[in-house]
Amino acid sequence: MCTAATYKTKDCYFGRNLDYEFSYKETVTITPRNYPFHFRKKECMETHYAMIGMAYVKDDYPLYYDATNEKGLSMAGLLFAGNADYKQETEDKDNISPFEFIPWILGKCANISDVKKLLERINLVNIHFSNELPLSQLHWLISDRESSITVESVREGFKVYDNPVGVLTNNPSFEMQMFHLNNYMGLSTENLTNHFAKELHLEAYSRGMVAMGLPGDLSSASRFVKAAFTKMNSCSGDTESESVSQFFHILGAVEQQRGCVHIVEGAGQGEVLYEITIYSSCCNVDKGIYYYKTYENSQITGVDMHKENLEGENLVSYPLIKGQQIRMQN
Repeated sequence: MCTAATYKTKDCYFGRNLDYEFSYKETVTITPRNYPFHFRKKECMETHYAMIGMAYVKDDYPLYYDATNEKGLSMAGLLFAGNADYKQETEDKDNISPFEFIPWILGKCANISDVKKLLERINLVNIHFSNELPLSQLHWLISDRESSITVESVREGFKVYDNPVGVLTNNPSFEMQMFHLNNYMGLSTENLTNHFAKELHLEAYSRGMVAMGLPGDLSSASRFVKAAFTKMNSCSGDTESESVSQFFHILGAVEQQRGCVHIVEGAGQGEVLYEITIYSSCCNVDKGIYYYKTYENSQITGVDMHKENLEGENLVSYPLIKGQQIRMQN
């Protein structure tokens, strides 16, 4: 389970929570412009836009969970279990495997307009990275500085939705998630007024009562509502520090704590696994700076893609700093 979101102050920000029960030893990975992207059913992309994001690098190939390119276009894949449906190869389409989808889009496109044109030819095909790494069932949030879309490959076909909230979680489909927001249109950030009965003298006994009914559970449908409400009503100063801090607070509203979602017993070892927020990310898409926190390390760490050689041919990866960083004040 995951949550992805956008946020805009003076600069624009894109990031996500990755919620899962274990890590693949992902790294903050920069792909320079001349790293050759090899695709299973398309020609090699020798040159492309540089990008930075979180990836599991396998056999020198970045399997991106989320990334932003040098033009500020961003993309994240989120679990869409039971709904994602990948197709067979079609001659008149760009046959792209889902594990190639982020590099294909971010390597070629500078904005959402470019993306929509490229998506007209896309066919997400059922080709695994390897026997050990089968495809995940995903849907995607794609954003530039001005707008967002959600992309889903389902049994009924290939769907592209305008996403006015700039938020995505998991199931159900995005169309249903948006319709679900109608149930919460009565929520507000203003002071509570008695609409129950004018004959009764009722008073607010706490701040925040106007948001009573806002979901607080950890399901993907509830996280969508809470993340959308938090993001759409969020405000902060426009400095980098204030903006990044606020973005992590938005993601913090829907993070998962160890012990609350039990997954499965460890095979033969009696280990109990829980879904947790393995990492939270926030990328300043205008500056190409990727910030992150991990479950054990709440300190914000940043990686600046423009401090690397973007004309290179080799991936640059930074292992996550996972140990808690505590600053003692006395």
